[in-house]
Amino acid sequence: MSDLTLAPELSVSEWFNTPQPLSIAGLRGKVIYLHSFQLLCPGCVAESLPQVRRIERIFANTDLQVIGLHTVFEHHEAMTPTVLRAFIHEYRLTSPIGVDQADGRSDIPVTMRRYGFRGTPSSVLIGRDGAILHHAFGVEDDIALGARIGMALAAPIPAAAPGDKAEGCTTGVCTIPASAA
Repeated sequence: MSDLTLAPELSVSEWFNTPQPLSIAGLRGKVIYLHSFQLLCPGCVAESLPQVRRIERIFANTDLQVIGLHTVFEHHEAMTPTVLRAFIHEYRLTSPIGVDQADGRSDIPVTMRRYGFRGTPSSVLIGRDGAILHHAFGVEDDIALGARIGMALAAPIPAAAPGDKAEGCTTGVCTIPASAA
């Protein structure tokens, strides 16, 4: 484990583009690119989501797991799961997308608060050991982001600690899942 902060777990009310819910713990051993967006966010639609599609294309044959997080902190009535489903279809988004769990006491959803996102678009790069490697608000330069992802993918897969039950981790070691090999 690195000295960096461990990524908090996701709190998602509904998932799209995945047959089962995803978790940070369940993805241990993989590099995760978590991007937070809103379908009514101009910067997300014009810049961030196209960048995510480029990331998916360039890193398609790696064990990078891209996860979208629809983080609604304004215009709650307009951005429902039904509208999001249509948005995902129209924009042909293919990576798993979770709806950040609403918090009845605040307009700020649970995962957004856990990660300290200041708005959308925001992103977090999580290493194979579950540590946050990079946290960004806004759209980053493609080359800088690609270099960060490449360095994270080049890092060795950490050995599993006794009792770890993360996918791909058995008998004290983590292996790259067959789907990523």
